Amino acid sequence: MKNILFKGLCTALVTPFIGDQINYPMLEILIRRQIQAGVQAIVLAGTTGESPTLSDEEKLELFRRGVRIADGKCKIIAGTGSNNTSHAVELSQKAEALGVDGLLVVTPYYNKTTPSGLVKHYRKIAQAVSIPVIAYNVPSRTGVNISSDVCAELAKIPNIAGIKEASGDLSKILRIMEENGNNLPVWSGNDDQTVPIMSIGGQGVISVASNVAPLHMNAMVTAALNGDYDLAGLLQRKLQPLCSLMFCQVNPIPVKAAMKVIGYDAGPCRMPLDGLTPENQEKVESYFHGFSEMLGEPCLS
Repeated sequence: MKNILFKGLCTALVTPFIGDQINYPMLEILIRRQIQAGVQAIVLAGTTGESPTLSDEEKLELFRRGVRIADGKCKIIAGTGSNNTSHAVELSQKAEALGVDGLLVVTPYYNKTTPSGLVKHYRKIAQAVSIPVIAYNVPSRTGVNISSDVCAELAKIPNIAGIKEASGDLSKILRIMEENGNNLPVWSGNDDQTVPIMSIGGQGVISVASNVAPLHMNAMVTAALNGDYDLAGLLQRKLQPLCSLMFCQVNPIPVKAAMKVIGYDAGPCRMPLDGLTPENQEKVESYFHGFSEMLGEPCLS
C-alpha cells in the first residue's frame, strides 16, 4: 500500500500573465486564495497553467515561488511532463531540488509511444527522483491512453503515487481500482466526474473549476470524503453548469476569462490559444453576474 500524496481538492492553477510576462504578484494572490479555501494541493505548470508555452526557466521560477508562498500549508505539485523522456527527467530533478512535494507527469504526446515504452518512460522519471510522481492520463489531448495493463505495471514502481484520470471512462477507472487497490491511487481529472469517481474509491480531484470556485469545490469534495454522498451529489449537480462552462472552449481559455470577471485578472492566454468567442464571453459574464466581492466567491446559479 502506498502513502496517499493528498486526499481531497487539488487546483490546477492558471498561470497569470501581464502581457507576455508572468504576473508573480497575482500568482501569490491566487495561491493564498486557494490555501484560504482549504485546498490540499496546487499543481503549477499543468495544462491549465499553459505548460506548453512556458519555458523551463519560467516553470522552475513558478515552482520556486509556489513552494515559498505555500510554506507547507498545502502540497505543491510540479507539472514536469514532456514527450522527451530525458527532458522530463531533467526538469523533474530540478523541480525536486526546489522542494516541491510531488510531480504531475503527462503521457508523451505527438510522438506517442507503445505500452512498453510508456512504462519505461514513467519508470525512468520515477527512478530519477525520490518524490511522488502522479501519472496524467488525458488521451483527448495526447493521443495516448494509459491502459489498465500499463496501470498494473506503474503500480509496481515505488514512487509512482497514482494517476490523474481524465479519460472519462468510468468503467476503466473502476477496473484500475479493482486491480491495483491502494497501490495506484486515482484522482479525477474531470470536474464533472469528481463525485462518481470518489464514490468508487477515488482520492479526490485535480480541478480546473476550483480556480474560480475553490470553496464550493472543496465543500463538494469534503462531503464525499466524509461519506456524505447525498450532499456531495447535490453539490456536484449544483456545480455542473460551472464545470461545463469552464470547457465551453479549450482549457484554460474559459477559466482565465472567468477569473477576470470575478476580479482576479490572470491576463490572456499565450498563443496559439485565443480568447473566448463573443457568445461564450457573454455566457461567462452572465453566469458570474452574482459574484460577491465581499465573499470572494461567485453565487452559483
